[in-house]
Amino acid sequence: MSGARRFRAGLVQLRSGRSVTPNLDKAVELIRRAAKGGAVYVQTPENTGLMELSPRLVLEVAETEDRSVPLARLRALAGELGIFLHIGSLAIKLDETRVANRSYVIDPEGRVAARYDKLHMFDVDLPGGESYRESQYFRPGERAVVADLPFGRLGLSICYDLRFPALYRALALAGAEFIAVPSAFTKQTGEAHWLVLIRARAIETGAFLLAATQGGLHENGRATYGHSLIVSPWGEVLAEGGEDPCVVFADIDLAASEEARARIPALKHGRNFEVEIAGATRAEGAEQKVS
Repeated sequence: MSGARRFRAGLVQLRSGRSVTPNLDKAVELIRRAAKGGAVYVQTPENTGLMELSPRLVLEVAETEDRSVPLARLRALAGELGIFLHIGSLAIKLDETRVANRSYVIDPEGRVAARYDKLHMFDVDLPGGESYRESQYFRPGERAVVADLPFGRLGLSICYDLRFPALYRALALAGAEFIAVPSAFTKQTGEAHWLVLIRARAIETGAFLLAATQGGLHENGRATYGHSLIVSPWGEVLAEGGEDPCVVFADIDLAASEEARARIPALKHGRNFEVEIAGATRAEGAEQKVS
């Protein structure tokens, strides 16, 4: 399916491990399958090249952008297949203590069309002792990014960003008609929140949400939820994966974004406001600020 505003999307779902080469081999296999199925935009998940929890090991394996073997290999593949390949994220070394969790949009000539560094760090303690501290080794990004592709404007985000709706509203106000959420949602949080958050962000923004994910039990002992999703601007699930590695497809007509925004023009109705704390009791002389 192709045309000025229409395209076929393919989401590659992975179960990346602790060794880069086999991870890339599997990603390449499924990217080829997506292209063979007619996808001209193919997205892979967060942590495409490596799923690792140890900051020391991430820093040992990560390479600078100009030396990144995964990036070079996937750029060549995009050029060979003639597709827009959205690498969900790679660990890119910035210095001896920090890496970026960075998305790349690669054009059909194999050139980098856009980069995005994940803004929000997943520093959480979950029930059952599950704990994550991305800020120990990742340096958060500082800007939101949209990319103009031939069929429409793409907004970029990664995984934990999904819980910050202001980012998605900003991307939509910047003209994004479809928004990527490559992810590695934990099984625990995914079962509770994944579908409802993806649908909410689509409905709020009047944009398609395309979210390729990691799924299953990984070598590092972490379990991710899977269920890669493509959701319409009206909140309809157009495609969904299971837990295992796979490719999910959907035909996208970006005119649906314009239609949804015309029906409920919430993006035009936003207003600035202040928060009043009514009935609050404060000690004499105490000050209270809300930001």
